[in-house]
Amino acid sequence: MIIHDTKIRRLRRVRAKIATNATIPRLSVFRSNRHIWAQIIDDKHGKTLAAFSTKNLTKISGTKIEQAFEVGENIGKIALEKKISNIRFDRGLYKYHGRVKALAEGARKGGLIF
Repeated sequence: MIIHDTKIRRLRRVRAKIATNATIPRLSVFRSNRHIWAQIIDDKHGKTLAAFSTKNLTKISGTKIEQAFEVGENIGKIALEKKISNIRFDRGLYKYHGRVKALAEGARKGGLIF
């Protein structure tokens, strides 16, 4: 898979901003054509603390944006159960738009602060 130079530059820029405070866990997003994944990662220890995706949804209905919002709400609930409230949002090489934005808004509604 060939990634354009603009996406690589965007990825490096986002990760450089996020890397400044490694004590706070980060919410990493991966988006494919069909699904969206979110996981909360502790970079200090290299562990995944919580994860959720559209594949975990019991009833998949609505548009992909609505599904992404639901994934965000669920990852927020899982994080609060594990006593995680503050995170850093890692959108990777994706623009803060569409499904990525919906996931972030769902996570905020689920109780995460970023």
